[in-house]
Amino acid sequence: MPDFYPSSRPMPLDLLDPTDGRVPQDQADGLRRLFAGRRRAVLPLVANPHVAFGGIVLDRVAAALAAQGRQVLVVDAATNSPPPAELAAVDLALCIETLAPQVAYLAAGGLATAYVDTRGDASGLIDAAQRAHPAADVVVVHADAMDLARIFKRRAARPMLLGADHPESIKHAYAGAKLLATRCDLLTFDLLLALPARSPRATAIVQSLASCAENFLGALLVHHALIDPAQASDAPVDADLARLLAAQLGLEAAGAVPSVAAPPPVSTTVARYTPKAAAQAAPKTLSPAAGPRRAVAQR
Repeated sequence: MPDFYPSSRPMPLDLLDPTDGRVPQDQADGLRRLFAGRRRAVLPLVANPHVAFGGIVLDRVAAALAAQGRQVLVVDAATNSPPPAELAAVDLALCIETLAPQVAYLAAGGLATAYVDTRGDASGLIDAAQRAHPAADVVVVHADAMDLARIFKRRAARPMLLGADHPESIKHAYAGAKLLATRCDLLTFDLLLALPARSPRATAIVQSLASCAENFLGALLVHHALIDPAQASDAPVDADLARLLAAQLGLEAAGAVPSVAAPPPVSTTVARYTPKAAAQAAPKTLSPAAGPRRAVAQR
């Protein structure tokens, strides 16, 4: 009987053209095709070595985005962040860890410089991370202002500054804003403060930083949110943080900010994010839920 479907015959592997779109280039090729049409958000978070609980802030941001139904990839590329695995030069996908059903983590301390091209553009790091984890629709890039200036050299973004109730942390936040404003013409910022919700100094800190940004940089501080490091990890997401992140994602409109329930627990993220200095400075007033995290970080 003649074969009416000659195209169904298997083709010898040595005849396949690797440039043919029918041939998968690697194991993630199918996922990239599946999510190719999805719009992905990239959120820059300016690292601040003077904020002892910056890792907890990063944890809460990832958990709040996951609570809004987002698939999150955290690219932790600050100077004091964990270095990338040895396989990063071979296959970045093998270096991504799943920390929760909707949160993935890439240790990338110092990795941004590996993607700097001849024009000083390091946006290739974002492209590589998205190819390595195509399921993520939000990528949070935690890096120093200098590296973010290279990564977002040709990207529109509203960087999130990080601060605390400490003069040096606010000076560093302003310096980061100044560098991004002068090098990238990014003139709008958000502020995340690692402070208790009822801190009496929060308003003064926000007003001071907003005034300096306006008067000396011509920049605008749009939103701010307080993140209490001592708050339980399973507490409901703060409304100001939810609104800030919704605006970052372009979702903010009249009444469009979704109501957010308690975030799913991301029990191992702080252990990954928190530098040793933050673990040593962790106060004894932290909730019992945060205790195991601190122990893992110190180990």
